Amino acid sequence: MSDRAPQPVERRLPTEESRQLVELVRDIVSKEIAPRAAEEEDAGLFPRPVFTLLSEAGLLGLPYPSEHGGGDQPYEVYLQVLEELAAARLTVGLGVSVHSLACHALAGFGTREQQAAHLPAMLGGGLLGAYCLSEPSSGSDAASLRTKAVRDGGDWVLTGTKAWITHGGIADFYTVLARTGEDGPRGITAFLVPGDAPGLEAALPEKKMGMKGSPTAQLHFDGVRISDDRRLGEEGQGFAIALSALDSGRLGIAACAVGVAQAALDEAVGYATDRRQFGRPVADFQGLRFMLADMATQIEAGRALYLEAARLRDAGLPFSRQAAMAKLFCTDAAMRVTTDAVQVLGGYGYTLDFPVERLMREAKVLQIVEGTNQIQRMVIARHLAGPETR
Repeated sequence: MSDRAPQPVERRLPTEESRQLVELVRDIVSKEIAPRAAEEEDAGLFPRPVFTLLSEAGLLGLPYPSEHGGGDQPYEVYLQVLEELAAARLTVGLGVSVHSLACHALAGFGTREQQAAHLPAMLGGGLLGAYCLSEPSSGSDAASLRTKAVRDGGDWVLTGTKAWITHGGIADFYTVLARTGEDGPRGITAFLVPGDAPGLEAALPEKKMGMKGSPTAQLHFDGVRISDDRRLGEEGQGFAIALSALDSGRLGIAACAVGVAQAALDEAVGYATDRRQFGRPVADFQGLRFMLADMATQIEAGRALYLEAARLRDAGLPFSRQAAMAKLFCTDAAMRVTTDAVQVLGGYGYTLDFPVERLMREAKVLQIVEGTNQIQRMVIARHLAGPETR
């Protein structure tokens, strides 16, 4: 790792409060996250104390209303906080994004009574959430999910299996999409399920190539009984709720991708200016200088793209197409930038002594989660040319 300290990203933030917020995040990152990131990732340790600290600091509910414990921050601020966290450790940045995604259905579609009962603890009470949409046989084709919720008096009984669940087995609550009616998107309903509900069990976490500190696991619902007051929105509205959440969640992934790419660029620049070959820093060689320039340009372009989408969202304007574009571009850019960072470091980049190999492994998953980049291209194309003919 280079002795050259990277320069903080210059951010245009809308208020003095948001500038202070980013400074708070950077302080937490430097003291509590970055020093242990590599060691804990290698050991597969989930940093629950960090999430407790983030909750106490008001950083787990930034884009939600203050009346329920949120931070009342615009999305353009929240996403830049995610970028700072992901640059230090993707397990934390992505974890905050997933938690926010898990709160979306209740905050956007729950009744006032449901929000008052649950949101304060979810947003600032130390709880950690997870989002349950994918299943072993329905990933990109989420509308074909098979987990069932059947009415039994004033309760619902959930049976089925969810897959690829970030925070699976350690979350305090799960937003679960389950089938309550006909096949297809109109037969899906959203529920808020406690993490300790009887009949809910997590499988062993998946063994992944990256993000080893973030548990990803299947969840088995074996007759999990919950009351009707934990149904979110109307019956059959669940798929629309899920798509609404994913539009916002894709911006979170885009911001995390830019953070990972920025961390890789910082390492590459530091190494290139420190490392000497043929009597001068390798950063003097034009081929390498051009690589660094291309990496920086991709990062700036990605940051501008996700922030423009966020500002559309903050203004109450449609942003689905821009969210898909941001997710697609930023995650593809993160893969290219981290791969180039390994190349800049040469043999050292391929060793565990430097973080760029970890960043490259982590960047790959961002091209997959919350809709693969092939799905993002389909979404963008539908906005341009309309639905596919069948």
